[in-house]
Amino acid sequence: MTRRTVHLAVYDTYADWETGHTTAHLTQNGFTVKTVGLTTDLVTTMGGVGIRPDLALADLDPADSALLILTGATLWDTGDDLAPFTARARAFLDAGVPVAAICGATAGLAREGLLDARAHTSAVSFYLDATGYKGGEHYVDADAVTDGDLITAGPTEPVAFAREVFARLGVYEGEKLDAWYRLFHDSDPSAYEVLNA
Repeated sequence: MTRRTVHLAVYDTYADWETGHTTAHLTQNGFTVKTVGLTTDLVTTMGGVGIRPDLALADLDPADSALLILTGATLWDTGDDLAPFTARARAFLDAGVPVAAICGATAGLAREGLLDARAHTSAVSFYLDATGYKGGEHYVDADAVTDGDLITAGPTEPVAFAREVFARLGVYEGEKLDAWYRLFHDSDPSAYEVLNA
């Protein structure tokens, strides 16, 4: 992986807790995380934190990125304000650049048709069924699912989501990836030694 910049989409009502493990450990392992908004205007997360995006979505080129992360937000279920992000996700996938979506962002991908032929997960299957998408037969009841360049996860699985991102980008592999997950998901103290060996 030569590109070391990961782009994190931020927008009003962005679910703060869903990417903390992912972005922290990417940064600790040599990646740069840049935020991208519809514009560079300040956005306010679900937790009330203000974020000024590093760049506007119109300036985001898949060729400059190792991964695009889309998180949940109330806005995914209240209109089409975030549809430009799923259109850009399509451009990423078409260019062979991974996309990782958690929580409500999976509904956005479903509306864009990006889950119609890929294995995926979300909060529950009927949440995606409500989008009218055609990918129900590819729904997997799992914490997180990777299908090629697409990673999906439900809203209660930020650690499993991070694990799939790390595996896809080669941050941790094999025994270390398993140890990272056991440490942060299961609070298994024996995993610490493996992870830091």
